[in-house]
Amino acid sequence: MKTSRHTRTADEAPRIRRTRTTRKPSRIRRGRRWIARRRTALLYNALRGAAYATGAGIVGLGFYLIQQHI
Repeated sequence: MKTSRHTRTADEAPRIRRTRTTRKPSRIRRGRRWIARRRTALLYNALRGAAYATGAGIVGLGFYLIQQHI
């Protein structure tokens, strides 16, 4: 007969699994995980930077063309 998890005795408690290894992951693996966690923020900031650069380029080109006509 099965018991609910709230009524288990100490002998029936589930065992805690240990991790496979205790070594630190390599720098490459840590870097990939960091990028994976922050991918959305990185893409948003890259797009925002590209928009600012495009706007600055257009404004700079506009002022250059105005100076050439004067």
